[in-house]
Amino acid sequence: MPELRKDPILKRWVIIATERSKRPNDFKKALEEPGGGFCPFDYGNEHTTPPEIMAFRDKNSKPDEPGWWIRVVPNKFPALDPKLEPVKFGHGMYDVIKGFGTHEVIVETPEHNQNLATLPLKQIQEVIWAYKYRFNELEKDPRIKYVLIFKNHGKEAGASLQHPHSQLIATPIIPKRVVEEIDGSYDYYKFKERCVYCDMLNQELLEKTRIVEENELFLAFEPFAARFPFETWILPKAHKFNFGEIGAEEVRQFAWVLKNTLYRIYKALDNPPFNFMLHTGVTGIEGEQYYHWHLEIVPRLTRVAGFEWGSGFYINPTPPEYAAKYLKEVEMPEGDE
Repeated sequence: MPELRKDPILKRWVIIATERSKRPNDFKKALEEPGGGFCPFDYGNEHTTPPEIMAFRDKNSKPDEPGWWIRVVPNKFPALDPKLEPVKFGHGMYDVIKGFGTHEVIVETPEHNQNLATLPLKQIQEVIWAYKYRFNELEKDPRIKYVLIFKNHGKEAGASLQHPHSQLIATPIIPKRVVEEIDGSYDYYKFKERCVYCDMLNQELLEKTRIVEENELFLAFEPFAARFPFETWILPKAHKFNFGEIGAEEVRQFAWVLKNTLYRIYKALDNPPFNFMLHTGVTGIEGEQYYHWHLEIVPRLTRVAGFEWGSGFYINPTPPEYAAKYLKEVEMPEGDE
């Protein structure tokens, strides 16, 4: 029977439509042809991007030349402009802030036809280190209130280039979705004096029906009130507020869970388009006791339509318990610890 499930953080209801239940091979796959032609992120084309902000490269190599394995550059078509100032002003009854901010691209590998799901574990660790360094550097600017790290994989998920890359946008305001998460976490904390994310982790570890991947420090699972088929969250098991404080062993174990989770999605759903978003507390805002950084992965398998837009409900045709089962059945490659 179908169920309505409530998200304990955002207090949002989701319809788990078991009557429409879908398996991985029930989703229509729009397979993308391997990208050909010129790509500005390819090894040897460094001169075609804006000057690099940061890179992990050989000691004897020079900026904006070959010799790198991770490269961070400004987005050539940025959503925001770091040269502006975040001046607030009114437009009649409306509020406006000049479009100050930073929009960067993290090029995850020199190899054009690779995939974050299939990269070596060491390379994924390097991607996470790049996230940390840029996050912490941008947090130093008092004009920036939030740094959002995200990835669009595939055209359906908004990627304009196939070359493996993530993005980062730093804004002069905290995004509404993050504020809602922090507020919802605070409401839960006021009532129970516990972090809602920590309670969620404990519940998943107790039930074990929605777990996808696990190691000593991190857990990947299908949330109980998942909005979308195969939506997957990754959380540190210990209570952690600020992603920017991640340490070396945490980077290693986070990379392992992230790689394995993405590989399971890649194999089970035939390399689907997806988005992931890293939500974190930041220095200077409240929530250290009750907010918990996490990564949300959303495969783009269904479309949001009139009912969802009109009601705020989401209809999920794959119960998270089934999704976890399908992902756990994926045969994993050997090695790469």
